[in-house]
Amino acid sequence: VQLVESGGGSVQAGGSPELSCTASRYTYDSACMGWFRQAPGKAREKVAEIANGAGILYITDSVKGRFTISQDNSKNTVYLQMNSLNTEDTAMYYCAAGPVQFGKPCGTNYWGQGTQVTVSS
Repeated sequence: VQLVESGGGSVQAGGSPELSCTASRYTYDSACMGWFRQAPGKAREKVAEIANGAGILYITDSVKGRFTISQDNSKNTVYLQMNSLNTEDTAMYYCAAGPVQFGKPCGTNYWGQGTQVTVSS
């Protein structure tokens, strides 16, 4: 399964870009798709994840109320709508896909190349 992200770039604080990630195919071990991000000098963190048939499984506290994850199963695509961006949202954003693991975070068998989001004040 290949994941291709798009939608990153440079935005002003307060902006509302949308990231998208399209999987080359659907498999049982890629049913859960999510977004991670890694800022310079920081560890990679999970932003949000959503699963086919299960809905939104996770949104990190720092983006609740500002970011929305959604998916279009017909297109094998997951979206991350980001609103009210601030400079702390600057990071490389990665799409990941993996199996649903009930009671646990989704697996991450597949990763995209990442798309940079840079927020300027």
